[in-house]
Amino acid sequence: MWWRKLLPAAALALAACNMTPAYGPGGTGTALQGRVAVIEPKDVDSFALNQRLTDRLGPVEAARWKLDYRLTTAVVAQGITPDDVTTRYSLNGTVDFALTDIATGAPVTQGTVSSFTSYSATGTTIATLSSERDAHERLMVMLADQIVTRLLATGPKPAP
Repeated sequence: MWWRKLLPAAALALAACNMTPAYGPGGTGTALQGRVAVIEPKDVDSFALNQRLTDRLGPVEAARWKLDYRLTTAVVAQGITPDDVTTRYSLNGTVDFALTDIATGAPVTQGTVSSFTSYSATGTTIATLSSERDAHERLMVMLADQIVTRLLATGPKPAP
C-alpha cells in the first residue's frame, strides 16, 4: 500500500513533463491516422506487414506522408538432432523504414526495427508449412507494431 502515497506525486510529475497522449489532441497518432501511404507490397511478407500497418495507422484518406521500407528475413536452423535433422527454425526479420513528406520529399523520421520468432519442424510436412506461415505472419505483426511505435514517438505532430 506504500505505492498509494506515491500516486499523487507521480501524477504531478507526469503532468509537468509536458507529454501528450499519442492519440489525444495534439498527439502524433492524430497526425498519422489515415494520412500515411505505405509502399505497395512485393511478396507475402510485405503484404502481411502492410496489412498490419494499415490496421494500426488506418486506411489512407488523404495521404500526407509516405512510408517506404526495406524488409529482410532469414531462416536459421536452431534445434538439430544428433542425426543432423533440424527440428526447430528461427525466423529473423529486419525493416529499414523512412517516413517522408509527400509534398516536399523531406524526411520526417527513419529507423530500423528487428525481431524474431520461431517454429517447429517436428510434425508432418503440412504441419511444418503451416507453422512456418504462422511464424511469418507473427513476425510481420511484431515488426509493424515496432514501426508504428517509432512513428508515434518520433513522427510529425499535427498542425495547431
